Amino acid sequence: MNNTPATSAAPPSAPTGAAPRTETLHIEGMTCASCSSFVEKALSRTPGVLRATVNLAAEKATVEYAPNQIDHAGLKAAVEQAGYQVFEPDAPAASNVLAADEELADRKARTYLDLKRRFQVAVVLAVIIMPLSMLMLWPALMARVSMPVLNYGLLLLTLPVLLYSGREFYVSAWNGLRHRTASMDTLIAVGTGAAFLYSLAATVAPDFFQRQGLVPDVYYDTTATIIALILLGKVLESRAKAKTSAAIKALIGLQAKTARVLRGGQEVDVPLEQVRPGDEVLVRPGEKVATDGIILEGRSALDESMLTGESLPVDKSVGDAVFGATINKTGSFRFRVSQVGTNTVLAQIVKLVEDAQGSRAPIQRLADKISAVFVPIVIMLAIATFVVWFALAPTGQRLPLALVNFVAVLIIACPCALGLATPTAIMVGTGLGASHGVLIRNAEALEKAYQVDTVLLDKTGTITKGEPAVTEFITATGTEPAALLPLLAAVERRSEHPLAAAVVRYAEEQQQSAPGETAEATDFVAHEGRGAGATVAGQAVLIGNRRLLEENNIILSPKLEQSAAGLLAQARTVLYAAVAGRAVALAGVADTVRDTSVAAIRQLQSQGLTVVMMTGDNHQTAEKVARQVGITRFYAEVLPADKAGKVQELQAEGRVVAMVGDGINDAPALARADLGLAMGGGTDVAMEAAGITLMRSDLQGVVTAMALSRQTVRTICQNLFFAFVYNTLGIPIAAGLLYPFTGWLLSPMLAAAMALSSVSVLTNSLRLRGFKVKG
Repeated sequence: MNNTPATSAAPPSAPTGAAPRTETLHIEGMTCASCSSFVEKALSRTPGVLRATVNLAAEKATVEYAPNQIDHAGLKAAVEQAGYQVFEPDAPAASNVLAADEELADRKARTYLDLKRRFQVAVVLAVIIMPLSMLMLWPALMARVSMPVLNYGLLLLTLPVLLYSGREFYVSAWNGLRHRTASMDTLIAVGTGAAFLYSLAATVAPDFFQRQGLVPDVYYDTTATIIALILLGKVLESRAKAKTSAAIKALIGLQAKTARVLRGGQEVDVPLEQVRPGDEVLVRPGEKVATDGIILEGRSALDESMLTGESLPVDKSVGDAVFGATINKTGSFRFRVSQVGTNTVLAQIVKLVEDAQGSRAPIQRLADKISAVFVPIVIMLAIATFVVWFALAPTGQRLPLALVNFVAVLIIACPCALGLATPTAIMVGTGLGASHGVLIRNAEALEKAYQVDTVLLDKTGTITKGEPAVTEFITATGTEPAALLPLLAAVERRSEHPLAAAVVRYAEEQQQSAPGETAEATDFVAHEGRGAGATVAGQAVLIGNRRLLEENNIILSPKLEQSAAGLLAQARTVLYAAVAGRAVALAGVADTVRDTSVAAIRQLQSQGLTVVMMTGDNHQTAEKVARQVGITRFYAEVLPADKAGKVQELQAEGRVVAMVGDGINDAPALARADLGLAMGGGTDVAMEAAGITLMRSDLQGVVTAMALSRQTVRTICQNLFFAFVYNTLGIPIAAGLLYPFTGWLLSPMLAAAMALSSVSVLTNSLRLRGFKVKG
């Protein structure tokens, strides 16, 4: 799926032989949707850049480029030419790639504190300036202090607000002017600057105004209060932005700091940066696993909830994989490091979540188109407002009224909310998905999930466990299962066949309740395509299909014959067992349905989704499984090459299809579907073809993904409504449209409070953090 931003021209094609690279730039100085649009255009028009997407909420630009045409320095120069800066974190150590993210978090924390200090200065001075500007409230002061002295006092109080608290607005506006761009800062700078300059002129040269028949009023309170209110919005916005990326910070915080490594036969605690593939690491109860690896010795139960969302501990033993940041609950073990740095599961999850948070949803294109022309239109409307009021207002009030309404239009048109509406919801939604074990590749996948009306489930490994299990074990008259199972398990332990593994698992499960000695098999013989045989405890044991027994002239008793027919009617694979030349048991083997599949399918159906099953099994088996899980429509005897065709068949009916699978042969269907969801227990090929990856092999993850996407897109729509309605209704009122009918004018200070629309958008996005899937 592509996530190409809307630009004025199609991106150039990559030169033949040049593998495109993708880089993330951390942009400083963006304050509104117009800013992110300018940066995106500047990058997109740079030779060698194939695609550029800028996320205002994350303050990042994701750039795909041809490395033989442009490098990092060229990308940085393009951003700087647009009037913005690229923040360069210190290069992290190879084995601690999350250090860069921690450094960025620290930088944002420092930026927030600086913003808070500037706001505090502005609000303290504004509280003093405001009452001093209303002399009618202070008759005693009016009698003692002349108007010129008071105005100079207000000027001195306003200068720190202008030059310290509001400095960034004017610097940004000046940079934009130099590069022939305009942003929200331009609106604030022009509005407050006009009010300040008018007040400065009235303070320095009041006689000039009086000769023109004008009262030399000053608007220092307007300038100071507007800057304080805008900064209040920015402080709240900065805090809310930090919360939207809480998922990334939480993932980063999971990483262990040290590892207990075996070096020269000694246990040594070393920093994580010094751990290398091949090292052997010891883990004790209660400790975090330092990085990814394979257990060499010991066994334990690990809490993997931070990766999979599954709250129950997972049993691990020799040969099992362990993952960095998971928590060892019970036993001790030793593992060999297999992956460090960018190759660990934790680092890949962080990267995937960051990429998703930096991506653009199709629904955002409307906001992008509007923001690209928003500021110039607002400036023209403000100028028109000034001209109309100056031409039509009474002579003595024309300049003050024209100025006040001009400033009000500029200030109320804050486009921040427009630029934050989509990315903030996506940041919260994708981060929340990661905490539930649902990894969303990009915002387009999130939005596409909202449109899905049909979910196509591959049976094997998705609805079912994907491995054979003994479902029935029937013995001949006079034969006890407890005496027979150890003999059969001894033979099957020597076999590598999946059905043999199912018999061994079943025998071990039964022996847990009645432990006994483990039998040993000798003279093992594998009968290809039929089964296996060996000598156990001095007896000849055979286990396999019916043909194996027939070749050895072994006849089934009527009871076993009848039982075999019943198992075959239920679409079971039947294994026949014989000891000392006598048929003694039957085992019915099937791929069993996962414990959570029935409930998950019901939940999908309760969301209004049509659930369809697809399998390579025969019609009888498919029908039985479909009936068991509550599915009414299914495809049976589907060859791997035909799976994508079934997706197309559903799409031809006008359906928006989500395909759920886990195997290599599912990859074409996952890619062909409108949305692909890969089970985490599946193959890398399947996960690469999917838009959403489920970290655990459980259909409950599909329920979570679909419900979360719907809630996220609803939140985006609500955010866009808030952003549009504030500006759409506010600008005409600020221009004085209601004045001829009601005599109402909107104070610039009230207009500045509308900058809090950004906060309402962010707060609405943060409500997503309370998301829960309803059962």
